[in-house]
Amino acid sequence: VQLQAYGEGLVQAGGYLKLSCAASGRRFSDYAMGWFRQAPGKEREFVASITWNGGSTYYADSMKGRFTISRDNAKNTVYLQMNSLKSEDTAVYYCAAAYGSDYRAQTFQDTFKYRYWGPGTQVTVSS
Repeated sequence: VQLQAYGEGLVQAGGYLKLSCAASGRRFSDYAMGWFRQAPGKEREFVASITWNGGSTYYADSMKGRFTISRDNAKNTVYLQMNSLKSEDTAVYYCAAAYGSDYRAQTFQDTFKYRYWGPGTQVTVSS
């Protein structure tokens, strides 16, 4: 699976941004999808995940209520809507694909579950 994220940008604190990630190469609906992020000097961290059919989503605690992950299997695309952005949300955001039909998005929190990764897109939130 080849992944390419879009939507990078600079936004003020309190603002919003929507990332999208287009997949190609294999059947998109065979994969759970996730978003991760990595800030300078920090480890890559889990943001959100969604099961193959979009029936289940899961978020890191600091993103709950602010971020929404969704997918459109007809368009082979996964999205991350980010609202109420904070300066600490500044990071490179990565989309990733994990093969599996588990119905629980919570299963897909760990980086080692993901076989395919996009190149990352920069999100900068100014305070």
